[in-house]
Amino acid sequence: MAKRYNYIIGDIQGCFEALKALLKHIQFDASQDFIWFAGDIVARGENSLGALRFVKKLVENGAAATVLGNHDLNLLACARGLKETKPKDKTQEVIDAIDSDELIDWLRKQPLCLFPDEKTILTHAGVPCIWTAEQAACLAHEVEAILAHENFTVLDDFLSAMYGTEPDIWSDKLQGNARLRCITNYLTRMRLSNAEGRLEFSFKDSLDDPMPAGFQPWFEFDSKAAETHQIVFGHWAALQAKTVSTNIQNVDGGCVWGNQLVAFRLEDQQLFKVDNPCVD
Repeated sequence: MAKRYNYIIGDIQGCFEALKALLKHIQFDASQDFIWFAGDIVARGENSLGALRFVKKLVENGAAATVLGNHDLNLLACARGLKETKPKDKTQEVIDAIDSDELIDWLRKQPLCLFPDEKTILTHAGVPCIWTAEQAACLAHEVEAILAHENFTVLDDFLSAMYGTEPDIWSDKLQGNARLRCITNYLTRMRLSNAEGRLEFSFKDSLDDPMPAGFQPWFEFDSKAAETHQIVFGHWAALQAKTVSTNIQNVDGGCVWGNQLVAFRLEDQQLFKVDNPCVD
């Protein structure tokens, strides 16, 4: 009997042809293997609608699961009419699709944090050094409950307040939309922080570029979560699927920027990469 494999795939960002090429490369068998997507299913690639439909079907067939990324959340806000769709995001086709309501309703009910196995935690942007893995999951649930709320007024209230850089540091005393925004920023937008967990939002470059004073990549600090779990994350294309340490792995190969789509096999920690076929 063939062995079942678990793969974590980094940011698709609508690069549907690259996703199909990667699944062929790893010889993905939906009857036995399982894909964990690191979020940002949609955005600036050539076919966000096709990618979203495909991932949704995989999840519904029990062959995959996904966390939400910042671009997925942005699509929710745009679909609810709370934010203008930017042409460069190439997600208007999802909003205009005949099955748009079904797709958006499914997307808003996906988690922000998953445990692919007992030793691994997956979020889109990582886990701040100040949180344990269990704390990250618990706080993610607070946002997930609002996103999946049956009352659209509750959902829209949060999506309207989701954007912003304050508060930029966690406190258990935070309440309301400020609390939800802070959790969301840690799990879907984080790149740099300081040792206390304060976030810095302007930096998006590589590790070789100068960083704002007092800030470093969030994974440079002693991590409570990494003491107990391997942290796998996407979001930071400039990292190029870097293995940060034994317990911290990036899976964003920057496919949408003309680089590679990446799958990380949990069983043997092997990386698989394919070039984006839609880039000249």
